[in-house]
Amino acid sequence: MTTTPQPAPALELRDVRKTFGSVVALRAGTLEVRPGSIHALVGENGAGKSTLVKIVAGLYRRDSGEFRLEGREVDFGSTAESKAAGVAVIYQEPTLFPDLTVTENVFMGRQPTGRFGRIDRKAMRREVDALFARLGVRIDPERPAEGLSIADQQVIEIAKAVSLDAKVLIMDEPTAALSGVEVDRLFAIARSLRDEGRALVFISHRFDEVFALCDTVTVMRDGAYIATSPIADTSVDEIVRQMVGREVTELFPKQEAEIGQPLLEVDGLTSAGVFHDIRFTVHAGEIVGLAGLVGAGRSEVARAVFGVDGYDTGRVRMRGRTVPAKNPSAAMRQGIALVPEDRRKQGLVLESSVAHNITLAIRGQLAKAGIITNGFENTAAQLWASRLEVKANALDTIAGTLSGGNQQKVVLGKWLATKPDVLIIDEPTRGIDVGTKSEVHRLLSELAGQGMGILMISSELPEVLGMADRVLVMREGRITAEIDREQATSENVMFAATHAAEDGTPGAPTPAPHASGDRS
Repeated sequence: MTTTPQPAPALELRDVRKTFGSVVALRAGTLEVRPGSIHALVGENGAGKSTLVKIVAGLYRRDSGEFRLEGREVDFGSTAESKAAGVAVIYQEPTLFPDLTVTENVFMGRQPTGRFGRIDRKAMRREVDALFARLGVRIDPERPAEGLSIADQQVIEIAKAVSLDAKVLIMDEPTAALSGVEVDRLFAIARSLRDEGRALVFISHRFDEVFALCDTVTVMRDGAYIATSPIADTSVDEIVRQMVGREVTELFPKQEAEIGQPLLEVDGLTSAGVFHDIRFTVHAGEIVGLAGLVGAGRSEVARAVFGVDGYDTGRVRMRGRTVPAKNPSAAMRQGIALVPEDRRKQGLVLESSVAHNITLAIRGQLAKAGIITNGFENTAAQLWASRLEVKANALDTIAGTLSGGNQQKVVLGKWLATKPDVLIIDEPTRGIDVGTKSEVHRLLSELAGQGMGILMISSELPEVLGMADRVLVMREGRITAEIDREQATSENVMFAATHAAEDGTPGAPTPAPHASGDRS
């Protein structure tokens, strides 16, 4: 009996090591991806995934270990060499040329030419039309790239990879900024590429996506390979244990807290075309979850409550006192803090130190005769850096060099340093690993236990269900349901997020289980 020999792995790395001076970024990176498969690569921030990907992409050269493509030993000295060998990396936020058309972006640097060396635009258009038809997507090839959604930008990068006949496609956190419909489209494209015999590497912190899309999963921890398993033969609990090196029995360590007096009261807040008649209360000791699909208006409500954005009608009160509209300083003085969704653009000064970032919102309190010394700054920052276990070599470490999870902790530290009574936190664990997620959840639970009121906006339904005492659901700029913790399930939250209210008025709020302010 003869057996058909297995084709060589499309991508193979074994015991790859990479150091930067005395820092070991990758101790023993191992990954084997077969043609015609989608292979998940998971691990906490700092596990070595990004370093491994950058070696494959030609951004870094390995110090030691084996690196093969389709059985051939390779050692890329540039991204151009990696692309020429058939590797494509699709990043979370692609970098297209905004002033060029979709077609021009697909063919950047390799435009086909006709007679007299002139660019053959008709040939470019024909190939782009064929690529999009093959991928099952509709994007106008002649529109400028500027203004395209992240999802469409990723599709253009995938089309470019297919046109180059890439054999290995690496998708690095591709769904972090996508809606549910956009994720479904991306997954359909990924499966079609797999069925063509290409090898895909899918990097994500979202286990539901890993299990829905991937065939195999490799786990890394502390710069080293831990295990590879067929998806069918493993579980979320097993992957979590391998990632963190310990048993994580609960990702949502919610403590019971005594619900106290009303703190934040939002009454009839309306911003034309954005949100309408928003009404809710956050009590002392309470975590209120704000759920809904991307685009429902949740972040816009948070920004209006904190005063970053204005609103047309309604009012915000804190402990019974009106909070002036469009005045973040007044909101801070009255005890409100906002951790924004985009921590890199809105929450951090990336070029500044950890200490400077943590103390940014309290610098007026640190000044003595108008002067802030490094000693004052470091003393104030050390308290929160220690409490939040920020992993940085020193307080003068530049914030932009930290992992996503540690950047999130620095932003949290900045706002907790203001000693708020109400913390509004938008997507508290987006893009961070499972171990850090658990730490953030534990901290939020502790803060609520100490009497802080928390408004938590999250697109991750398990997070909302696991942490919230009450869930407010938004759809198309309106609150469509208010659900107590005991009644909150995936089904009824998603129903409220996708359907009009029961009274037949599109988007009108359903009757709340209890009136504003009666939970004290």
